[in-house]
Amino acid sequence: MNRIVLIGRLTRDPELRYTASGQAVATFTLAVDRRFKNAQGEKETDFVRCVAWRQSAEFAANYLTKGRLTAVDGRLQIRDYTTQDGQKRSMTEVVAENLQGLDRPKEAAPAEAEVPMPEPPFPAAAAAEEFDETDPFADE
Repeated sequence: MNRIVLIGRLTRDPELRYTASGQAVATFTLAVDRRFKNAQGEKETDFVRCVAWRQSAEFAANYLTKGRLTAVDGRLQIRDYTTQDGQKRSMTEVVAENLQGLDRPKEAAPAEAEVPMPEPPFPAAAAAEEFDETDPFADE
């Protein structure tokens, strides 16, 4: 099983590009604090390179910005490649399959950032008739 779940802050705005076939791809780095402190009593941070494709890439580019607390659910990928000068290199990254912003954007005012609750699929009067809120065991 290859599954990675990370929560951290973006170190910079995601970089959106498009492949030759038109698929969106976004790259970004997530700063993830380690759970425990080191011997000097300081928290350490890992900087994890992430890549998102298609709709996830568009979401990252449109809604995630530097400093945003973000959850990433994906898989670990290790790629080998050769540089222009012929050196072989290896790159480890997380392929983000699901992304979620966990805090509000800093530039949005609180009223603007609130999302209205969706309407229920049935009228409120019908909901009240369907569900009886009286306790049948109150007399016992």
